[in-house]
Amino acid sequence: MKSFTPILENDLVKLTPLSLSNYHYLIPIAGQEKLIEYSPSNIGTAEALKKYVEQALEKERNFSAMPFNIYDKRSEKFAGSTRFMNIDQKNKVLEIGSTWIGREFQGTGLNGQAKLLMLDYAFNEMNFEKVEFRIDERNIRSRKAVEKLGAKLEGILRKNVYLLDGYKRNTCCYGLLKEEWS
Repeated sequence: MKSFTPILENDLVKLTPLSLSNYHYLIPIAGQEKLIEYSPSNIGTAEALKKYVEQALEKERNFSAMPFNIYDKRSEKFAGSTRFMNIDQKNKVLEIGSTWIGREFQGTGLNGQAKLLMLDYAFNEMNFEKVEFRIDERNIRSRKAVEKLGAKLEGILRKNVYLLDGYKRNTCCYGLLKEEWS
């Protein structure tokens, strides 16, 4: 099946559909220790990353996700992954999540540029009315990043997700409405 995930790009970042034929570019990044310490996902080995990609592609086939590779145009390197997920066509709401980028790309503005492309596409091309973000309460860096984009904290789900280390996290739910984005 052909991916329905678009290619999104600007001068700094290019988001391309994640697939079984290109995920191997992410193996060195995914293997960085504690890269996704606030996530319930396992990407730390090539085998775990392949399973993660297979699960993302299954959700894409069901039209509930659009997984991307993140490519940094400045360094000409793959930097990580992100996706549209929990796509609710009926209610015009989706989530941007499962985002991770290598440490060498953190703090460079790359993640913010990727989010701007995704928000623009969600609101202006897909005609969605709301974009949500779900972030571990302890992940202050990610929380500040989505707040900088204009997302508002809508509530905290208490002890709702187990992480790989057995910790049960509190999840901050952020939302951004189309009229707030315009």
